[in-house]
Amino acid sequence: MTTLALSPFKYAHHQLDRLGAWSADLPLRLFLAWEFFESGLEKWNGQNWFVDIQSAFPFPFNLLPAELSWQLSMWAELIAPLLLLLGLGTRFASLVLMVLTLVAIAAVHWPAHWSSLSELALGYSISDKGYGNYKLPLIYLVALLPLLLKGAGRFSLDALLRRKA
Repeated sequence: MTTLALSPFKYAHHQLDRLGAWSADLPLRLFLAWEFFESGLEKWNGQNWFVDIQSAFPFPFNLLPAELSWQLSMWAELIAPLLLLLGLGTRFASLVLMVLTLVAIAAVHWPAHWSSLSELALGYSISDKGYGNYKLPLIYLVALLPLLLKGAGRFSLDALLRRKA
């Protein structure tokens, strides 16, 4: 059956499927690239505050010197977003940013003390009012998950390299 013989609803659905195959991941890649790159630029232009929180980092990251942790996170937040933007090594870049985000949640965003799930739920917020603020990093993790599992899609350098191989 040709696409012309389809009902308008089915035709629109078919066109959205075709568009989605090429670009469904693109908004995620652009959003995440912007957010992480912006954080990397803040580190590039800022002072190392990891010295104050190094002991809060989860193992094995707590064993690294604060300066090395700062450099690793800064470069991860500058390079991995560029890879996401290009759709090059998308799964690897997503994994790197997920690990970085999990360390940030553990060291900075998770509440220091909580005694019940309702108290922990108070930390599901953007601003820290004494209960943590893990909402935004959790959103980043959820947004990175499809890119880790599915890759960058057809509109990417990953797909171009696969077609050439």
